Amino acid sequence: MDPKWNEDQPIYRQLRDRVVAMILEDVLTDGDALPSVRNVAAEYRLNPLTVLKGYQELVDEGLVEKKRGRGMFVNEGAKDKLLHAERQRFLDKEWPKVIASINRLGLDAKELLQIADSNTDAGGDE
Repeated sequence: MDPKWNEDQPIYRQLRDRVVAMILEDVLTDGDALPSVRNVAAEYRLNPLTVLKGYQELVDEGLVEKKRGRGMFVNEGAKDKLLHAERQRFLDKEWPKVIASINRLGLDAKELLQIADSNTDAGGDE
């Protein structure tokens, strides 16, 4: 996890988002233990309650489960659940902005798809 925090969002939320990214990137997979609250708090000089609040959001979302005395673990299917939610969020929030920009700039959708395909074929990330 990156130890840098931005001031635009509460730290517990940033911590939650970093764990989500780790799940989406397969750094953490089904059944894996999350780093302990105590270790994360010590490593990043955070209040343990801040770490716990970030982890609790993951529990509330059904992505992680608490096992008393053992820690917190990634639930089975957490990545699929996240992908579904992130895709829906993109379609609801981001895609309309993208379409508006395409239309405003007079870009051709077919040409954009060809460019995207050629970047994918060439190993580009864009």
